[in-house]
Amino acid sequence: MVAVPSAEAAGFQGEAQAQTSGRSLRQIVWARLSRDRVAMVCFVILVFMYLTAVFGPIVAGIFDISPYTLHSALISDLGGKPIGAWGGISWAHPLGIEWGTGRDIFAQLLFGLRISLVIATSATLITVALGTVIGIIAGYTGGWTDNIIGRFMDLVLAFPFLLIILALSGPLTQRLTQIGVPDGNPSRILYLILVLSVFGWPYLARIVRGQVLSLREREFVEAAVAMGAGKRRILFTEILPNLWAPILVYATLTLPAYIGLEAALSFLGVGVLPPETTFGAMLANSVAYFDVVPTYLFIPGTVLVVLVVSFNLLGDALRDALDPKAIH
Repeated sequence: MVAVPSAEAAGFQGEAQAQTSGRSLRQIVWARLSRDRVAMVCFVILVFMYLTAVFGPIVAGIFDISPYTLHSALISDLGGKPIGAWGGISWAHPLGIEWGTGRDIFAQLLFGLRISLVIATSATLITVALGTVIGIIAGYTGGWTDNIIGRFMDLVLAFPFLLIILALSGPLTQRLTQIGVPDGNPSRILYLILVLSVFGWPYLARIVRGQVLSLREREFVEAAVAMGAGKRRILFTEILPNLWAPILVYATLTLPAYIGLEAALSFLGVGVLPPETTFGAMLANSVAYFDVVPTYLFIPGTVLVVLVVSFNLLGDALRDALDPKAIH
């Protein structure tokens, strides 16, 4: 004998189905993310990091610190070691001071975080834009256009990325200066953004191309073609809105990779010039003094690890939330 649900139970089921079907994909994704405590903690950390980078000068003014001020009175004559325990940590300098120069480490972190996030975020946006546009064109057009773009992507991926960045740093930075970019750190920052973007877009382009190959055979694309829609409308009005999920996930995983790569390049000397600094430059300067002042290495290293891990965990959670087969 089959049990027949009561009218009240059927009403509740109908209401629940109506609420579920009435929610947009954005609402569904946010509902899934909000139930993930790790993702929410990472989201709060990242919002705090970005706000700290944006309002870094204000925060530095509140604490009356500057990354450019040399506190020579707090440096001993014995090789430039900071006076006091733990690298000169005190109420005036809560994270200590730099070996040899006496510059405040907390202030360097505030301004270095801004530079690192500007480079990584700008490079990620350019990478996503290039990879998305080129991937959509290659996947939808097909034929010789797809073959040419595919071979060009293979060519870009075949270059030894790290060696080229190190070798071309000087000539391309000078070239940027010649075409009007201010000399010094502005040209070096722009150089890092450009090279990260130029060598990063093929990975996303391949992902987008694979998605477009299946989407171009869908009914809504065929209907748009039958109605006489132009190619631009088909690509960016019909197909692009169906690609934002993999693009968003890729962006959240690319941004921390660029942060780590920028730190590595700054560690190798391809970065901003003093007195400006980034995480990589601080880590490079701290290696020589690790045995004496380990906090100089651990403090920027910990901030960098927390930043990158937060992005990665949030990206994993976002990927799970966007999975239509996931059960939540």
